[in-house]
Amino acid sequence: MNPLVKSLVYGLALMVLALPGSAEPLAKQLFGAMDTGSRQRASAFGSYSKGCASGSVQLPETGPTWQAMRLSRNRNWGHPETIDFIEKLSRKAAKQRGWSGLYIGDISQPRGGPMLTGHRSHQIGLDIDIWMLPANNLRLSRQQRESISSISLRRNKGAFVNSNWTRQHHEIIKAAAKDKRTARIFVFPGAKVAMCNAEKGNRAYLRKIRPWYGHHYHFHVRLKCPRNAKGCVNQDPPPKGDGCAEAQTWVNNIISPPPPKPRDPNAPPPKKRREYVLADLPKQCVSVLQSQ
Repeated sequence: MNPLVKSLVYGLALMVLALPGSAEPLAKQLFGAMDTGSRQRASAFGSYSKGCASGSVQLPETGPTWQAMRLSRNRNWGHPETIDFIEKLSRKAAKQRGWSGLYIGDISQPRGGPMLTGHRSHQIGLDIDIWMLPANNLRLSRQQRESISSISLRRNKGAFVNSNWTRQHHEIIKAAAKDKRTARIFVFPGAKVAMCNAEKGNRAYLRKIRPWYGHHYHFHVRLKCPRNAKGCVNQDPPPKGDGCAEAQTWVNNIISPPPPKPRDPNAPPPKKRREYVLADLPKQCVSVLQSQ
């Protein structure tokens, strides 16, 4: 989208707001319309699930040790620290047997913010989805990157790893967790337990690896707020310890699900999550959208 069209998109949104009784446009529509980063200093504003990003950098579609996947989504944008993290981790991955680097999934939109489809997080350019599929071919065409799929590593609904899980997966996730910039990594429970059982050395890094739903086709790296990003809100740090007992509880609950809690008939029905409008986001997000 050229600068003139960007201005028209944002100007139209402001005009709609000025009309009596008009509905405020959704933030995902405004940020989803941007196809380049803002010409501002790189920063992150707000939280991982409620924010935006200025001065984002686009991860090159192909590098010496990575390829960005699903290019049609235009979600290979992030904070410069995020791009540096990917480049360094991919070089480490390339040293693993059977891997030439990494296949990188979604990072963020060019200016962050809520996405038109998919993730609730990935809004401030500090979240990275990394495919579980070993990247042994870094010459994939754009069309191939749209059609190829990652592989699942889970068995029994995520309670255990399957035969696709390798020591190389362990080492790559371990390297990602040991980077000081990493806040946490989300992966399915069986993978966390497998790493807990296999680790014979320093276990401190395991604290950052958190069991979560899904995350068996990719693992999700979340970086800490960069220095001097005053408007960026870090997630609370993980609980102390290696988290292995917690992950085992997740596995036990998959194998033998606890009985559902009885619903209070007098309790109000759960509220549907409201879609964000621009006013819900940090005030800096207005200038992020306006920047040419």
